[in-house]
Amino acid sequence: MDPRTALVTGATGYVGGLLVPQLLEEEYAVRVLTRSGSLEAPWADRVDVLRGDAAVEDDLRSALRGVDVAYYLIHSMDGGDFVRRDRELAGGFGRAASQEGVTRIVYLSGLHPDDQELSTHLASRVEVGGILLDSGVPTAVLQAATVIGRGSASFEMLRYLTTRLPVMIAPKWLRNRVQPVGIDDVLHWLVAAARLPAEVNRTFDIGGPDVLSYAQMMQVFAEETGQRRRLIVMLPVMTPWLASHWVGLVTPVKAGVARPLVGSLVHEVVCREHDLEELVGSPPGGSTSYREAVRRAMRNVQPDPRHAVGFATAFLGVGLLVVGAWTAARTRSGRAAP
Repeated sequence: MDPRTALVTGATGYVGGLLVPQLLEEEYAVRVLTRSGSLEAPWADRVDVLRGDAAVEDDLRSALRGVDVAYYLIHSMDGGDFVRRDRELAGGFGRAASQEGVTRIVYLSGLHPDDQELSTHLASRVEVGGILLDSGVPTAVLQAATVIGRGSASFEMLRYLTTRLPVMIAPKWLRNRVQPVGIDDVLHWLVAAARLPAEVNRTFDIGGPDVLSYAQMMQVFAEETGQRRRLIVMLPVMTPWLASHWVGLVTPVKAGVARPLVGSLVHEVVCREHDLEELVGSPPGGSTSYREAVRRAMRNVQPDPRHAVGFATAFLGVGLLVVGAWTAARTRSGRAAP
């Protein structure tokens, strides 16, 4: 039987806020857990809103009682000891879900290579997935790279970098391959994962049909939005820390949020399997191409009034690169000293 009652944590976030109406359309009874106990969303009067904290066991157990599928969409993006916090939250969620007889957990994580040292944020997301998989509740961990949709932090970073920087100095890892995925496809697979057989407890890679470098993604975005081709000069010395602060200056994405996004670009993130698609089926009409996902995201979007800041920020980027190179050289010199 298909599960009929769903709990969505992180419903105030980008993906969670879009997932809830999809579940309602599939005739799920939807429950959301928020600290405030209230929501400002067009679907708020159609769901059961519970006031509670995901860090409190009693609140979790009350929220999970009678639930068939639980969506874990909680991520700490920045601030404090987020690794410990995320570990404890995931452990508590898994225990409460097991105690309350939940039949499926679905978690959205990040696509990553298996043979490289990961950034702290990406490694933490992988760890959270492992904790949920070990909870005793059948879990589907969906691993996605850059999600393309208006409001997605990773897409907004790409959008504003491309639009505001006709000329840019960029790190060489913008050549790394990425397999972006449209938000409509992500929502399809999140909903469909709830119907997986009870014996399925594993990770799944999800992605669109295109594999591009991040630089190519920027050029395609420029083409689809009627902008000139961008001039991108790649140099090897910009660290993720510097790059995230540059992103914070150029775009509306705060440096603290940009840091984990930039950190994931250091790796090539390409799907190694498409098993979920084989198990639950493709999105209606097939997987969304990157170009089509950009068109959907930018439909009826007004031009960015700050598009002319490009050259000034490009020179600022050069300054950051020089500072970064000098700092790196000093660090290496200090390590080499007797």
